[in-house]
This record gives sequence, structure tokens and C-alpha cells, in this order.
Amino acid sequence: MTMTHEPVSEEAAARLVQAAAAARAPLVIRGGGTRSLGLAAPEADMLSSAGLNGIVAYNPAEMTMTARAGTPLGAIEAALAEKRQMLSFEPPHMAGLLGRAGASTIGGVFAANASGPRRFVAGAARDSLLGLRFVNGRGEIVKSGGRVMKNVTGLDLVKLVAGSRGSLAFVTEVTFRVLPLPETAATVVVSGLTDAEATAAMATALSMPVEVSGAAQLPESVRGRFLSGTLPEGAATVLRIEGLAASVSVRVEKLRAAMAAFGAVAVLPAAETDALWREVRDASPYADGSLRPLWRVSVAPAAGHQLVAALRLEAGIDAFYDWQGGLVWLRMEADPEAGLVRRYIKALGGGHATLVRAPEALLATTPVFEPQGEAIAALTARIKQKFDPVGIFTVSDSQE
Repeated sequence: MTMTHEPVSEEAAARLVQAAAAARAPLVIRGGGTRSLGLAAPEADMLSSAGLNGIVAYNPAEMTMTARAGTPLGAIEAALAEKRQMLSFEPPHMAGLLGRAGASTIGGVFAANASGPRRFVAGAARDSLLGLRFVNGRGEIVKSGGRVMKNVTGLDLVKLVAGSRGSLAFVTEVTFRVLPLPETAATVVVSGLTDAEATAAMATALSMPVEVSGAAQLPESVRGRFLSGTLPEGAATVLRIEGLAASVSVRVEKLRAAMAAFGAVAVLPAAETDALWREVRDASPYADGSLRPLWRVSVAPAAGHQLVAALRLEAGIDAFYDWQGGLVWLRMEADPEAGLVRRYIKALGGGHATLVRAPEALLATTPVFEPQGEAIAALTARIKQKFDPVGIFTVSDSQE
């Protein structure tokens, strides 16, 4: 019978890992359980960060925060909002997409390197991570990095753990950079463009000196599921502008004028802008209670629409695009078609595809993560051996 362990201190977590290592017993690392991919070995005990909760230090003037790994993401965002600050990389909230109860944790956000619409201008989650504390596979407590930007001792170690999804270490505490909230925001909407036309429009917008902080294409098949269907008719190419009110006004007018060459243009005010980009961030059109296979695909921005067009010739799919077309949320009607998806990604210059959701039977038979090449796999194995020599953290499940 498996057990769930919820240590309330770093030392208690270390003792649990030491015992597991001595017994060569696998452990599944987990936080809020909102991004679990169903990869857990049935005989493995669970090591949860739920007992490691709370903000340790927050210095708004220095724009840094330290929090225990099990602190809910919502609590972090609420504390930052009180000081008009934010996580610049917009981590998505995935519970609705996966039909899960619970709440994402800040440790899980960094363990999964979870990044939203602002990623292409603000960087990924790991780019905001300054330091962390973790328990390695030997049961040793390790501290890497620091609480201020200039203290970057062990930064490479920090970045190795970020995105490792609990396969290298049990993260207990994270220190990260935050940024001021924009005073206001607006979204320029260009209606009726094909995916190829939208790719060109987004490229033009990002080449302009107007500081676009969000660029997404919402085809007609999903447009009605954003903002409760209140977007203008036709496919919607959406471009976000943020900052001081006077600056936003000027930049929106410049962008509006440029986008008029592509199609009909409208502008969403701040409140609708905030709501829309939360929906883009969380892939809300696919949070429909179904388990239809859903891929999160990262490719070159110019290749996203080509991938979707090619797949439509062979499979029933639905899709929308973020990151100027470089992030494709790709929903299949029945089978994940992993071989087909990855074959076309390779043909279009490469990228990464992660199976975010599927029925349990399909998850068990489908490679969830992008297969590694021989050289990368060998390097990964060497890193794994250093962090977790006995191999108790054997399940690449998310810590979130």
C-alpha cells in the first residue's frame, strides 16, 4: 500500500528521502497536483510539498520574494498584487484544463518551468528564479543561488532544477524576481485573418517599436470561447500593449494604424484585456471537462500555422496559437497521433511537443515528452546520476 508523505520541514523531507534511498524505494514528488501527467508508478509513495507553505521573505523595493515550495500560486499572486507587482512570466493555472481539484504551487511552477503569454518578451519561469533550496536523491539539503539579483552563485544549478519536473530533487524553497504591474493595458484585435495572414501580422507588430507583450491567434473554431463570445466576428489576432496610460494610448494608435493594412481592427480596454489574456494563458477553450488529447507544442513562430495545416490533412484537430505563433495548443479529436505530430514538427525544423492531457489508457502508451536525442539523453543521465544516484525520483511527474 502506498503512502503520501507531507513533511512540514526541510529536515523532515530530508529524512524521508534518506530512508527511501536506503530502501531504494521510488518517490513521486508532488505539490498541488494540478499539472500531474498521470505518469506515477503505482507502487511509489508520494512526497508532497503541501506542508511546506508560506512566504518567507518579500522585499517589494528589491522586487524579490522567497516562498516555501508548497505555497499556493494564488497566494503568491495575491501578495504581489497588494504591492502592485507580478510574476512577469504569467504562469498558467492548469487545474481547469485537466479537470483537477486543488491549486498550483509556486514550487511546482518552477519545477515545471511553467510560462504564459508574456514568455517571449519576459522570459520563462526559470529566468526569474534567483535561488532555491532542495533535497537531492541522497537526502542532502542543498542551497543554490541567493535572494538578490547580484548574488548568482550556483545559477546553473538553479536552472537545471527548474523544468526538471521533480525528476532531480524535491524543491523546498524558491527565491524569485518580480516586476511592477503595468498601470494599464489594451489589446488590438485584427479580425478575419487566416492563420498564415495572422502570422505575418504578428511578425509585423513585433517588429514595431510599440512593445507588444502578448501575440496570439484565435481561429474561428475557438474565438467564440474567449471572453464569453464577445470578440468581433471572425478569427481574432490579438496583440497586447501594457504600461503607463499615456504611453499605451500612443502605442495602441500606432499599432492600430499598422494593423489596418491586414484587416478590420478593434481595441479592447483594460478589463477585457486582462480577462482575455488569462483565458489565453490557461488555454480556457479546452477546459471543457473532456479528456480529448491536448498537445502543447513549441516551434518556430513561422512554423506553427504550417504544422496545423499539415495535421489537418490527416487528423481531426483544433488549435490556437500563442507566443506569436510559436506555441500551439493542439487538441486532437480521438487519438493523440504522437508519431504524426512529432514527424511534422521534425519536418518543419524541430521543436517540442508535450502531451498535456489524454485518457489514462492513452497516457500509458504515448510518450508524453519529446524524445531526447542520443547526446542529450546521455547528458541527462549524467546529471540525474549526480542529483539522484540511486534513482528514487524515477517519475517525471510535475511537482505542481
